[in-house]
Amino acid sequence: MKTIKQLAVSASIATLALGLTGCAGMSQQDKNTAIGAGAGAVVGGVLTGGSAVGTVGGAAVGGVIGNQTGKTN
Repeated sequence: MKTIKQLAVSASIATLALGLTGCAGMSQQDKNTAIGAGAGAVVGGVLTGGSAVGTVGGAAVGGVIGNQTGKTN
């Protein structure tokens, strides 16, 4: 059982590292969109008790809000 936990932790760290390096070439607007989508997914999931529809809806709304943040139109 300890080996499975170590494998899960190692895989999570590797995924996080790869994910962070993938954001290196993103514009600020792209970063805001990704952050908004992630935060929206978490909030949508929490508010709907883990519902997939709530999570996806929250991610969509959060992504739009993140994308529009900082625009000077």
